Amino acid sequence: MTVSNNQKRKMKSAARLYATQALFQMEHSGQSVDDVAREFEDHRFGAVYDDVEMQEGDLDTFRALMEWAVNEQAKIDQLTDRALVAKWPLGRIDPTLRALFRAAGAEMLESDTPPKVIITEFVDIAGAFCTDDKEPRFVNAVLDHMAHEVMPEKF
Repeated sequence: MTVSNNQKRKMKSAARLYATQALFQMEHSGQSVDDVAREFEDHRFGAVYDDVEMQEGDLDTFRALMEWAVNEQAKIDQLTDRALVAKWPLGRIDPTLRALFRAAGAEMLESDTPPKVIITEFVDIAGAFCTDDKEPRFVNAVLDHMAHEVMPEKF
């Protein structure tokens, strides 16, 4: 079975969402990266909830984001802290957004994905978790700052 470019893009987007959720779950539950990743791969990718089928995620993207986020967490957290205002250190940020910044930061540091794609994808994820439009704008500003620091040559 061949996968269209549009389907590949959707699968990568789903992998980013699943990585954000998995990183949140790791922090919240104290489970290991291997346990959480296995759970997502076995039970979330393509799962059906209330007759709604979840998007199949791109396994390579998901695994890479998880590995990079865990291995580079200190570096990513420092990068995120520098992008936040002094009154809002990373520890005060909502755990979902912390997970999102870790997944996005991992992709910025370790992949060749254009920064605008990373920012757009993760702002969309923030929008899926938020009830107002302030958080996606906040996420956009933080990710833009992070991307300019990590990849200034791409702007």
